[in-house]
Amino acid sequence: MHIPTRRALAAGAVALIAAMPAGAQAPGNGEATPVPAAVLRVEPERPRLPLSRLDLPPEDLGFAGARLATEDNRTTGTFLGQDFTLEEVSTSPDEAVATLEELTASGIQFVVTMADADTLLELSDAVADEDVILFNATAPDDRLRGEDCRANVFHTIPSRAMFADALAQFLMVKRWDRWFLVEGSHEADTALADAYRRAAEKFGANIVESRVFEDTGGARRTDAGHVQVQAQMPVFTQRAPEHHVLVAADESEVFGSYLPYHTWDPRPVAGSAGLRPTTWHPAHEAWAGMQMQSRFDRLAERPMRPEDFNVWVALRSIGEAATRTNSTDFASLRDYMLGDEFQLGAFKGVAVSYRQWDNQLRQPILLAHDNMVVSVSPQDQYVHQFSPLDSLGVDEPETTCSF
Repeated sequence: MHIPTRRALAAGAVALIAAMPAGAQAPGNGEATPVPAAVLRVEPERPRLPLSRLDLPPEDLGFAGARLATEDNRTTGTFLGQDFTLEEVSTSPDEAVATLEELTASGIQFVVTMADADTLLELSDAVADEDVILFNATAPDDRLRGEDCRANVFHTIPSRAMFADALAQFLMVKRWDRWFLVEGSHEADTALADAYRRAAEKFGANIVESRVFEDTGGARRTDAGHVQVQAQMPVFTQRAPEHHVLVAADESEVFGSYLPYHTWDPRPVAGSAGLRPTTWHPAHEAWAGMQMQSRFDRLAERPMRPEDFNVWVALRSIGEAATRTNSTDFASLRDYMLGDEFQLGAFKGVAVSYRQWDNQLRQPILLAHDNMVVSVSPQDQYVHQFSPLDSLGVDEPETTCSF
């Protein structure tokens, strides 16, 4: 698939204007029509520090992806008389709804949220009767695409089921079908482990044993803390049944990073450590990914993170819809994004689009370790009657979402 560069986007806009009927006014002649959007980042009251200082989140996490997307949207929007603007707001969970209401009262109808599932549902319900779309960039919870789905929420982060299926496909292609599943003791860890159990059943893997690593608290990032966890890993993983790979479900980041090279048996680690499924990776270069990486590096002076990509693709969805419809009308943009004609180049080899049954962005998922992309799912061996991308996650016949 050809991925449009900024120059190509601008050239396409010129061609679009040239193709307008004789006598029609070029949209760029006169005052530009505003297309306002916002990124609402809800900071947790007690943020959990990552196990490695290399993973500390930058101050502009998500915001930098939004700035790049706004630049990209303006590249085309300038020719079409569309003025894309951006608000960046950080708030607390207690103030999230009030902050969203302030944004929508100012005329903003598209808001990218960086929040947990419960906060996102509160935000969605607060604007349920308004012409507002929320883009979920950080909550992978499957229930948001199922029993707790909302018609006004679009998801650019994959669900846990999609992440798990992406890894499962690769492991099955490698014929590593015997999994030793190690899960954390927090609710999010259990949900991720359930996604891996579902993926194992879906693709025919055998989970030879599941074990729960209990989080007993303590200072994980002090010398005593990490040495203690490291020392526990060999004993904790001892006497597991014969397996090909250890799959870690540690969304809470308590133990996963300590598993590689500390397991009792010499086996690869995947999931929350080792080989990880992700939407973006700094080493991704294929399908013009290097062009994306370079532009982001110049803008943010750091590598692009998955959160930045998830925000970028949300705002680019708005820009793509505005370009293709030559409109800034809310209903027109919403309907186009959910329509069969919507396709967005996202530097992943195939166009991405939204599933109509749960508003989830269907997209390829990268499988990477620390400094290299290993593979991209869906794997070629898995087909689907509509799109191979729908082999990842919950398909339409099995959805529990009902708008």
